[in-house]
Amino acid sequence: VQLAESGGGLVQPGGSLRLSCATSGFTFSRYVMRWYRQAPGKERELVAYIGSAGDTTNYADSVKGRFTISRVNAKNTVYLQMNSLKPEDTAVYYCNAHRPGLSAMDYWGKGTLVTVSS
Repeated sequence: VQLAESGGGLVQPGGSLRLSCATSGFTFSRYVMRWYRQAPGKERELVAYIGSAGDTTNYADSVKGRFTISRVNAKNTVYLQMNSLKPEDTAVYYCNAHRPGLSAMDYWGKGTLVTVSS
């Protein structure tokens, strides 16, 4: 199983980035996909969620209206479009694949660093 995040980097406040998470080794279309982030000295927090079919999304209040999560099941890839970035968005962003239910399973990527600074 592999989850590989990409697209992080340094961006000025107000700028945009698009994160990608390419996956392999499991049945992507059966998993809920989530983006988490962890800022220095803080706990990991859930940023965005998308259902397995892509028809359900949810966001942390802090990113609503600025971030958009999407997925392309044919490419086994999930995305996070981040607009109007703020310094407080600075964090390592992690991709998570979650299979709910009695045989719950979670897979994690290694993360990609996003730094918002002038």
